[in-house]
Amino acid sequence: MNRNVVFTFFLFCFVTICRGSGTDIALDAKATLLHRIDSLNLLIYTCLLTLTVLTIWVFKHRRVSWLHETGLAVIYGLIVGAIIRYAGSTNHITHINVNPEPGTTYNLSVPPDMLRFHFPASLPITPGDSPIANKTYAYSFRGEIVNVEQNEIDLKATFDPEIFFNIILPPIIFHAGYCLKRKYFFRNLGAILTFAMVGTALSALVIGALMYGCVQLMPASLASSFTFLDTLYFGALISPTDPLTVLAIFSQLKVDVNLYAMIFGESVLNDAVALVLSGAIQNYETRYSHDGGFEISGFLGAIGDFIGIFSLSLLVGALMGCLTALMTKFTHVRDWPLLESALFVLMSYAAFLIAEVCELTGVVAVLFCGICQAHYTYNNLSSDSRNRTKQLFELLNFLAENFIFTYIGVSMFTFPKHHFDPWFIIAGFITSMLGRAVNIYPLSFLLNLGRKPPIPVNFQHMLFFSGLRGAMSFALAIRNTVSEARQAMLTTTSLIVIATVVLQGGAATHALDYLRIPTGEGSNEESEALPYRDVRSLYHATDTGESRSRMIVRWSNGAKEVIMPWQLNGYDDTPRGGGDAGGGQKARLARVWGALDSRLLKPLLTHARPPLTETLPAFMRPVARLLTTTHQYTQGDNTLRRTDSDSDLCIDDPQIPSSIDPQLSINIRNGYGHV
Repeated sequence: MNRNVVFTFFLFCFVTICRGSGTDIALDAKATLLHRIDSLNLLIYTCLLTLTVLTIWVFKHRRVSWLHETGLAVIYGLIVGAIIRYAGSTNHITHINVNPEPGTTYNLSVPPDMLRFHFPASLPITPGDSPIANKTYAYSFRGEIVNVEQNEIDLKATFDPEIFFNIILPPIIFHAGYCLKRKYFFRNLGAILTFAMVGTALSALVIGALMYGCVQLMPASLASSFTFLDTLYFGALISPTDPLTVLAIFSQLKVDVNLYAMIFGESVLNDAVALVLSGAIQNYETRYSHDGGFEISGFLGAIGDFIGIFSLSLLVGALMGCLTALMTKFTHVRDWPLLESALFVLMSYAAFLIAEVCELTGVVAVLFCGICQAHYTYNNLSSDSRNRTKQLFELLNFLAENFIFTYIGVSMFTFPKHHFDPWFIIAGFITSMLGRAVNIYPLSFLLNLGRKPPIPVNFQHMLFFSGLRGAMSFALAIRNTVSEARQAMLTTTSLIVIATVVLQGGAATHALDYLRIPTGEGSNEESEALPYRDVRSLYHATDTGESRSRMIVRWSNGAKEVIMPWQLNGYDDTPRGGGDAGGGQKARLARVWGALDSRLLKPLLTHARPPLTETLPAFMRPVARLLTTTHQYTQGDNTLRRTDSDSDLCIDDPQIPSSIDPQLSINIRNGYGHV
């Protein structure tokens, strides 16, 4: 009898628990399904990147140059996106229609951030089940829904736009600053700043004005959804360039290093300028334009916002880079290279996050943080950390770039908020080309009035041709797709990115031949390229190996001139025919910066010589001794020059002409090594 009672009691408890846990089991099954779908989508992108890498290897092995890796990633993304879109799926999203209560303060312009769906306590649906408890579920805001019947695969294949800004873009932008070839960047600083800042703003204005005129000629349904600020925002987001494809071909074909520097330098800076400019346009719309009209005070305020945000973001990035340099200089963290590399990466990413938290622009901050890290912190790192950080950010940049272009292709079919309007798309293509032309040709004419030698016409055509659109334009377009106008911008931007990357990128080699731009005259890497292409170096090693002599062989107007090592002090390396390849002497701004950098910043932030005790005034000697390490007193004069290929940006060696490659200068002075 007692056994039957015990058995009945346990059976009752088991049935009760099973009934009560039915809801939990269903929720667990739903979570498992979502996890599998997430894993499937990540697997799809992983397979796409793997396929892209293998195809790139085949192309490089077969010397195929008509399609670059980014164009390949876009094409693969388009194919997979079409398969996901039209293959169909049985995992449809369940939904419930909810209407706002009468008198609510929320509307289409200001939707609530979260919905709390309340389930009151009720009787069980099936007889014998436990009563349903009182529960409330929260649903986050995702934006307007265009296709209610969207399935789970389509939904999960589309990422939150903030992932691009917070996760994917920072390593791309940091790599651009960290691997910036500072020597040629500063030699063409005037042209780069003109194209990147003045040119980008001018291009955005021209595209915005032309697009506004075109929109007014379109059907009223589309014209009514666009304001001038909307078209101006479109001009700002479509103006930045991403000539990754063209630059890769330049590097392979060894194109003129100054043309490379101008294209790369402009693309690095105009991303930051476009992001700040688009933010200033949005600030004008929210803060100053109350009735949709033009206000001079609001316009001046927007310009002030642009200058202030850009400057403060630059300052945040530079300070974080300098702080990292001080930490690596005055600590012994270099004794543990793994910790040193981790500190380097975290401090660099912190620059981006600090700027974003302070309502500045993280892209600008992380760009200039990368430049400062390369110029100062890199010299304090151990050899392991130098190699690790260079290779790490090169890898992250490669994967992030190709992921973005793959996602652009996939999202053309899976992103639910595309708005295809043929007239707006055609107008977008035409005005983007006109805006690029206004950026290059008039500004090149003005630059050539004071630049020696001037920018050749074929270089100007190549600068125009290199105006491919890429990651930054897409990231700005996909960030806000609530309105019909923004959806049309996203669709047009995606198509422009795809067309320019695939078509212009594939035609870059033919453009070089058509424009008769010489190739095969630079070095394998722009950072190590000789500033004058008619200079080559040879060496001869003695049998004893105790010394190696160097000679310089120079070709001028078809004649060969040989300069021996003992003649270098009087060697004049100015190219025959007048004008150097860097546009004359160093820019005045670069010379002023060079003096400050060599006598104050590098001795302060690195182990460079001369130490601060020799460069600062006598009354600051106590502070100088505190900020100078023992390593700075004991090392030789040339240590920094060996480790920093761009150190001659600021310091010209008194014994060897600045026009000679710095690595060649080291080899000549020390009498050993390879050039």
